[in-house]
Amino acid sequence: IGVDAATGLTHSVVATSANQADITVAEQLLRDDKEPVYADAGYTGLGKRLAEDGITLPPLRIAARRSTIKKIEDGPEKQILQRIEHCKASIRAKVEHPFHVIKNLFGHRKVRYRGMEKNQAQLFSLFALANLVLAKRCYAVTDGVIAS
Repeated sequence: IGVDAATGLTHSVVATSANQADITVAEQLLRDDKEPVYADAGYTGLGKRLAEDGITLPPLRIAARRSTIKKIEDGPEKQILQRIEHCKASIRAKVEHPFHVIKNLFGHRKVRYRGMEKNQAQLFSLFALANLVLAKRCYAVTDGVIAS
């Protein structure tokens, strides 16, 4: 899914089979604005892939692999890189909020295989409803007081 970093609302959903890598559908998750894209280490090489397809690139903030940071000797350079990765991770964490709503509040834990189109339609509905729940939470915060 693609999630807006400011609001935490889902703006794009793509359903694929489990044996397909996330990076193969990354182009469908991008928006037209020039906002930075934050992604986990599974999207390493996304810039090169998009450049080959002739797509104008937004700023990419892709997480470094753990092994890359572990190889660096302890010192100020490693601490700076760890802080940078922590900042990236805190922004990427917003992607997990819609999944929390769908899995824990709606109780949708498994997708039954009924065909890719039916599963995708169900996911579109679930993420649209999750957006309503998350938007209500954002709207409920007024004047620094959370209304219940």
